[in-house]
Amino acid sequence: MTQEDISPRESTVRSIGRQGFHHIAYRDWGDVNASRTAFCVHGLTRNSHDFDPLARTLAVDRRVVCPDLVGRGRSDWLTDASDYHLLQYNIDLAVLAARIGAEHFDWIGTSLGGLMGIAFAGLPNSPVRRLVVNDIAPEAPLSALWRVSRYMHEDRRFTDLAEVEAHLRVTLAPFGPMTDADWRRIARTSATQTDAGLRLAFDPGISKNARRTSLLIHVDLWRYWDRITCPVLILHGVESDFLTPALLARMRRRLPHAEVIEFDGVGHAPTLNASGQIGVVQQWLDR
Repeated sequence: MTQEDISPRESTVRSIGRQGFHHIAYRDWGDVNASRTAFCVHGLTRNSHDFDPLARTLAVDRRVVCPDLVGRGRSDWLTDASDYHLLQYNIDLAVLAARIGAEHFDWIGTSLGGLMGIAFAGLPNSPVRRLVVNDIAPEAPLSALWRVSRYMHEDRRFTDLAEVEAHLRVTLAPFGPMTDADWRRIARTSATQTDAGLRLAFDPGISKNARRTSLLIHVDLWRYWDRITCPVLILHGVESDFLTPALLARMRRRLPHAEVIEFDGVGHAPTLNASGQIGVVQQWLDR
């Protein structure tokens, strides 16, 4: 199978939460009977399309599943925004893994997806075989959370994709590398049509809840990080405000077997859409 032969299948699975059931959408790449499976899990207000270039490459010889976390993309929104939290996200992913019959899998997680992976891999009897943590530590600096929250809370409407792209070029400026074609693609996959115009494809309640909880709850997953035994690769955007040099040094000190690859000229977060970044991930997973 070559990359040109690969296109994703779109499906949903029904999961459960405090207020009832909801559907999780996902894009399923590659041979469903492949011997290896990888999950690619996106950041706080992003969606499964962020991994399209990486998934197309990895799916040549493995199954690659890219979910839309609840409240994002094609997935259902929750009735109570306070339920947008790590436990609910990981319940949903456990349900999805059971749905596709994946007993063990690799995990590539960007930002929030990396936090989820840390928790998943740090639990007893974890199904995670290899873990790629993309530009996040087991805790997040408050200054970085506030930077993100400033642009998240607006439920804006846009007249066309050019306006969406202009907005994303500002709010996601630390992403890298990004070409003009990448910005056009991400604008197209980040927007959804409403009667009042285009809007970003995530529930505004996510940002409101994240803004509130960032002031009340200090994100601390170090106890999970310390218990991880599977191979770990940390991807670091050198200019990132989420994965600072001090946090990276602490991660390496507390989990000596973790490997690190850094990308110059990139902030939060490496997009994993360029051949150099994709190749790094593919080679490490294939070892």
